[in-house]
Amino acid sequence: MNDIFSIFSLSPLAGSLVLGSLVLALLSILFSGLFWRRQRDLERKLEIFFSGKDAKTLETILAEQLKETKSLDRDIQELFDAVEKLRAQSLRSLHKHFVLRFNPFKEVGGNQSFSAAFLDGTDSGVIISSLHTREGTRVYAKPVSQGKDKGFPFTEEEKEAIRKAAALKVLP
Repeated sequence: MNDIFSIFSLSPLAGSLVLGSLVLALLSILFSGLFWRRQRDLERKLEIFFSGKDAKTLETILAEQLKETKSLDRDIQELFDAVEKLRAQSLRSLHKHFVLRFNPFKEVGGNQSFSAAFLDGTDSGVIISSLHTREGTRVYAKPVSQGKDKGFPFTEEEKEAIRKAAALKVLP
């Protein structure tokens, strides 16, 4: 090693400094090359990202996305409101029903008589009963308010039909 320093007439300390400087310079060149390559790759990715018919800026793209998101949020809220209105309406519609067939008289068979309950979400609605006899068929309709009669007493068959209709699941 002293031979190398003596050729250039350098002291060992100065030679070590020169050698260290060369190593640092080579490392700097190596890192510069690596960083340059990474920057070039990032520029290519950004060029792909921003290449479009208008080559918009990132700020413009983000502003448009934010505007679209707000618009979609409003649309979603409108849909939730519409669903809530439909749910409230469905509670008032007659969607729970049950038909009970029975034979009120021993001499007339075939279970041709029936009680049909049609209720809404609050168990209000109507019960329609038909009694079939040898002489004919009679049909009765009675209002139902929250599962109870409104001035027209229910028969046992009507009570059972109302109870079974009321037990049906209400729409969520």
